[in-house]
Amino acid sequence: MSQSTWMIYGATGVMGTLIAEESVRRGHRPLLVGRSTGRLAFLGECLGLPWKTIGLDEPDLLEDAISNVAVVLNAAGPFVATAPPLVQACLSAGAHYLDIANEIPVLQYLFAQGETARKQKVALIGGIGFGVVASSSLVKYVADLLPGATRLEFAVKADNRQSSQGALKSTLEVLAGGGYVYRNGRLTRVRLGRGMRRLRFPGGVLDLLPVPSGDLEAAYRTTRIPNITAFIPFQKAAALLLPLAQMGLSLRPIRRWLEAGIDARQSRERNSQSDGEKTSYAWARVEDQNHQAVEAWLEMGEGYNFTAASSVRAVERVLANSPSGALTPAQAFGADFILEIEGVRRLLNPPHLTFAFQE
Repeated sequence: MSQSTWMIYGATGVMGTLIAEESVRRGHRPLLVGRSTGRLAFLGECLGLPWKTIGLDEPDLLEDAISNVAVVLNAAGPFVATAPPLVQACLSAGAHYLDIANEIPVLQYLFAQGETARKQKVALIGGIGFGVVASSSLVKYVADLLPGATRLEFAVKADNRQSSQGALKSTLEVLAGGGYVYRNGRLTRVRLGRGMRRLRFPGGVLDLLPVPSGDLEAAYRTTRIPNITAFIPFQKAAALLLPLAQMGLSLRPIRRWLEAGIDARQSRERNSQSDGEKTSYAWARVEDQNHQAVEAWLEMGEGYNFTAASSVRAVERVLANSPSGALTPAQAFGADFILEIEGVRRLLNPPHLTFAFQE
């Protein structure tokens, strides 16, 4: 591609940089956009990509830049703050919007704009990075194999080399919102830290915590199964402190103090990565009223590299097919989209593995 047909907002963050590098590897020349002129200039020079300094508080400049591209990929968290201004600019400019969010309010916001997006013939697709794209693809796969399923449980275990500011700040947003599950087709509040289970992974048995992540909302939007619980591995002892943590995170001064600590930590760790091969997993199980069940697993690589690969491929799909409306990744691209990513393997009811919940 000789011209910038799409934009990465938040390009100088950990995830934005990896997406930019992957895009160049696949022959793209996205426009890099963010707030830091120095870091944008450095990244643009290193990758040979155009860049612009634009803040989210500059709607006229933002809309003008977006009017010259077909797709905007938002890699700047926390997405509950960054998604609304970018979505509105995309709707005004007639550009598709994608992000790597994993927050329930963000996906709900996108679906609330769905009718407007359909009229504008643009797509709003949240969660195209690790987590949502993996879980929504897997839950669609098992749900399609068991029509009429009434219960869905799934877990995502990320194995990452590093962390990012956006991801950590988004985690604070998720915890501050409290616990949720889907029951009888309704998003239902539960006590954060309650309902822990155990699941045997390839590396051993892990404790799992129900979490109110964007995966949960995407799974319901994708399958419409009425009873859904999303899990992540979590230390059982730490789970006991989550109600107190939620109370503290609801106080803005504490949230700001923690976010400042994240910024300082990220500055120290920006160039550090852990060695060794990384393997991430996703698991999903559906069951119907007759207690028939189907379960499947995804085996994946390192989470951040996965996000870079899935994000660029999602942009390619949108550029090629121009979907419209608010969609989950599985709705937009299908259950097999994830298999296009290098190193991903899907296992259906593996007989040689004893993956099962441990009470």
